Amino acid sequence: MGIIVVVAYKPKPGMEAALLDLTREHVPVLRKEGLATERPPTAMRSADGTIVEVFEWVSHEAIEHAHKNLAVIEMWKRYGVACDIVPLNTLAESSNIFPGFEPIYL
Repeated sequence: MGIIVVVAYKPKPGMEAALLDLTREHVPVLRKEGLATERPPTAMRSADGTIVEVFEWVSHEAIEHAHKNLAVIEMWKRYGVACDIVPLNTLAESSNIFPGFEPIYL
């Protein structure tokens, strides 16, 4: 059984385009490594520019394996340059019952 996660990436100044590129390649890299399912990911942008992504890991074990996978580690280093990962409750939209976001087409 897969694990669906929701993650929020707040771009560092001047890194919006790089973060968007990473978002587009993120799940394909995970899939290539056998770590993410074929469920289509969803990406969206909050009012403050934070990118929110929803995707599905293959399993809890896949998440653990990702932390040892060189391709994933290299990608995560690039994320570290481009953004900060922030809790969802830091987004203004999270205070709404039905939060709305701008869609990003992957």
